[in-house]
Amino acid sequence: QVQLVESGGGLVQAGGSLRLSCAASGRTFSSYAMGWFRQAPGKEREFVGVISWSGTITNYADSVRGRFTISRDNLKNTVYLEMNSLKPEDTAVYYCAAHADVGILRTSDVEYGYWGQGTQVTVSS
Repeated sequence: QVQLVESGGGLVQAGGSLRLSCAASGRTFSSYAMGWFRQAPGKEREFVGVISWSGTITNYADSVRGRFTISRDNLKNTVYLEMNSLKPEDTAVYYCAAHADVGILRTSDVEYGYWGQGTQVTVSS
């Protein structure tokens, strides 16, 4: 089992920045690829980005590429989502998730076995 707890959400003005954190406990954190997803009211959950177990490979959704950056610290069992140039359409509940890293980074939420409880990000215009 892997337990995930997100933090760092809040209210920010358009153009601002936030950094989300996801702390993991349980099984070996460094063997998991870590993804970020988000869900806006009335919409389906969507992929934001993912980082490999080593932190050397990342993949992002087109909507956030160039604005968001995922990083991880395996010594602290924590993954981060740095969000810059935020837009009102980035408003959503953000979730971190984990899947066993076997060389392919997953972008579909159904392929992730572990999820955090989510943290709200609201971007005002």
